[in-house]
Amino acid sequence: MKIETKKSFKFGICEKFLWKKGYKKVLFIDEVGRGSVAGSLVLGGVVLDKRFNFKKENWVKLVRDSKKLTPKKREDIFKIASIHPLVHWEITKISNKIIDEINILEAFKLGVKKLLQVFNEKKKIDFLIIDGNTKFQIVLPYKSIIKADDKIFSCSLASIIAKVKRDEMMRKFHKKFPQFSFFKNKGYGTQEHFDSIKNNGFCPIHRKSFLKKLQ
Repeated sequence: MKIETKKSFKFGICEKFLWKKGYKKVLFIDEVGRGSVAGSLVLGGVVLDKRFNFKKENWVKLVRDSKKLTPKKREDIFKIASIHPLVHWEITKISNKIIDEINILEAFKLGVKKLLQVFNEKKKIDFLIIDGNTKFQIVLPYKSIIKADDKIFSCSLASIIAKVKRDEMMRKFHKKFPQFSFFKNKGYGTQEHFDSIKNNGFCPIHRKSFLKKLQ
């Protein structure tokens, strides 16, 4: 199935295309924290109700790939989306321990399956759109799209939700392990973070498989 994903397309084209094809419950997925050296991989999923009106929702034009938004804009969008009656969202997380055991790619695949299970408990999903180019062994029809979080509204929204919730988790971890400044680096490998690891050793949420050179 060919799906229009040009960068210049208007938000809603992909969603409306799939609705017209007869897919009633389309799940859009994006992940946050793939390159982090600490903390969980967090996946966000969004299913829009077919009654969602892209033209009447002014906040739609603010939605972009989470990496292109300020923390405040992400929070503002999340506040709107989280209580919107026609936006259904969930997150799932894969811990650093599981990532170390099975690697980040398999962790992502596991996260997609877990997120799909969560949604299927409430509404039967009949199509998946997933950011990236990963292939999955699932019966459900799906399409992986590179940079979907920058091209498709619902994937952008999923990325924002995942980012907001993961940042929230990392701020909580900062209170437990303040020496690593997780509130600032969110678990990513900044030089300051690496220096803190050298001075303090690993903490329970570090991904040791990502930090072999420091072991």
